Amino acid sequence: MRGEFIGVWAETWREIWQPLIEQSLAEDDVGLPEDIFCELYRALAPALSPCPSVEDLADIIDDTVQSREALEAVTANDIVGERALAKFFETAHDALEELGGIQLTDRYFGLLSGFIEKFSLRYDLRRPCTLCPTLPGMFTGLLRELDALSTTDQNIGKRLRDFKEAMQDLRMGPTEGRISNCVMKQVMLLEAVASASGEAAGSDLAALCKALEHWPHPAVRQSLLNLYGFASDFPGVRHGTPSNGMERDIDMRDMVAMSILLAGFTPYLTHGLNPDVVYQGT
Repeated sequence: MRGEFIGVWAETWREIWQPLIEQSLAEDDVGLPEDIFCELYRALAPALSPCPSVEDLADIIDDTVQSREALEAVTANDIVGERALAKFFETAHDALEELGGIQLTDRYFGLLSGFIEKFSLRYDLRRPCTLCPTLPGMFTGLLRELDALSTTDQNIGKRLRDFKEAMQDLRMGPTEGRISNCVMKQVMLLEAVASASGEAAGSDLAALCKALEHWPHPAVRQSLLNLYGFASDFPGVRHGTPSNGMERDIDMRDMVAMSILLAGFTPYLTHGLNPDVVYQGT
């Protein structure tokens, strides 16, 4: 699951649009406006690829039946990207408010909120209808961008494969050796990412880190150097020699913490990741 609307767009007809129109707006059986799908398709049009021409759009939204059929026929492949699709869901709220007022928008807000929760999407929904990226969604976006980066460089691809395999091996039991291997493979992945950028020379993460110049503050670079120092000094991770700094055995707390911390430094090591896409989607 990508955690994005575009990945589950096919489910919206059953989960959002049909329930939205199934009930009347009031007890006196006042029906929904006939042009509801005209307005929804009008709101969706900027997110389509290619975007319909003014003439084509006018032909569709002038016909209530055709607009409904057109909306139902849209697939994820017809949508330009996640960011445009999220904008559509926000804009749809405004269109529905003009058509049916607060009763209709409240129904829509509830359906959209339930949809986000059901499919574990990367947003918090805030009133009146604002989709805010979440921290888990941003982390998912970072990993997806890293996957995309791995397709452009063979060495990054291999190191990412090694790290994923090390993570999978933990299912056989979180032994010290497997946990240490996860940390080691992720450090190697960061080294591959940093060296592929061509901005720094060095054979290990410390040298690469020191050679890079676009840190916001020396303390940020030092933080990564300290994490590398842990991996290099802790016995069984990068080297087998004893360490005077070791205070306890490595365990799953360290695997989780180091995986998150090390991944968080990836945007500093390459310009191949788009931080705006990580935050908001494509």
